[in-house]
Amino acid sequence: MNIMLCKLKWILLSAAILFCEISLSQKPIPIIFDTDIAPDYDDVGAMAILHAFADKGEVKILATISCNTFETTGPTLSVLNTYFNRPDIPIGITKGDFPNKSCSQQWAEAIVYKYPHALASNAQAHDALPLYRRLLSSAPDSSITIVTVGFFTNLAKLLESPPDSISPLNGMQLVSRKVKKLVSMAARVDKDSTGGYEFNVATDAKASKKVFANWPTPVIISGFEVGEKIHTGIRLIKDDRIANSPVKDAFQIALTKDRNSIGRNSWDETAVWVAVRGIDTLFSSRKLNFDIKDDGKNVIIPGSKFTYLELKESPEKIATVLEDLMMHQPKKIGQ
Repeated sequence: MNIMLCKLKWILLSAAILFCEISLSQKPIPIIFDTDIAPDYDDVGAMAILHAFADKGEVKILATISCNTFETTGPTLSVLNTYFNRPDIPIGITKGDFPNKSCSQQWAEAIVYKYPHALASNAQAHDALPLYRRLLSSAPDSSITIVTVGFFTNLAKLLESPPDSISPLNGMQLVSRKVKKLVSMAARVDKDSTGGYEFNVATDAKASKKVFANWPTPVIISGFEVGEKIHTGIRLIKDDRIANSPVKDAFQIALTKDRNSIGRNSWDETAVWVAVRGIDTLFSSRKLNFDIKDDGKNVIIPGSKFTYLELKESPEKIATVLEDLMMHQPKKIGQ
């Protein structure tokens, strides 16, 4: 009986996801994607999912922006955008020397060397702050979804920005008026349920503190312990039908160097999924509030400012859904 119930539950889940695909509004969701793409490669999986949704007509990618100054970030974004036939998507980079997090497995260097890309270096990218301000100022009110799967450096600078020639609104006013929601892979809640340390939050703790305390729109957070349980990448690298793919190569190189046979934790992919398909398809949630300490620890405090994801389906089922999209191949030109 339990086996039959599990099968029925999976059939119903698959039907719900299919219904979601069929019944989606024809108007694509405008998304700004902000990533630290270098220290980890789940960002590559997240970008593959984002482009898959764009090919399905569910998303319009307004920009791909790096919150990481490491030298490969701009070219890596360009490689992936070019691979998915969107070489003209604006690419932004946070300016300065911090944060600067390298790529330990050097998968980024490998795909930048191998695959075509329009952006040769970070110096050719837009400054992230004015790019954000231009995109927001020209958008309809309450229309933009920002997905951040890295540090909060760019978003803190945006909130702090004064009126300028781009917009008479300061950053807080611009975000309040133009952003519909922020979806972030960030934070963690350890077993003691008081909070914890998480890489995206702790790397630029000052920026995280500002954004967590002041962001004026609804915020959905996929925490460390959610993506930690979901493993993807093995089916991707074993699929012989996928060839000459920077997505596959990135996972192949990194998983091999890590001697990883179960797949990479899928932190960033969950944020993209929820930004487009919503929470209820695969996840549940609860309301939390966080204070960010000076050392980057996120501590739970009274309040309900943030919608915090929890697993509803098994990690294996979620991994299957996410990896199906990660294995998506680019649409042919003219399709």
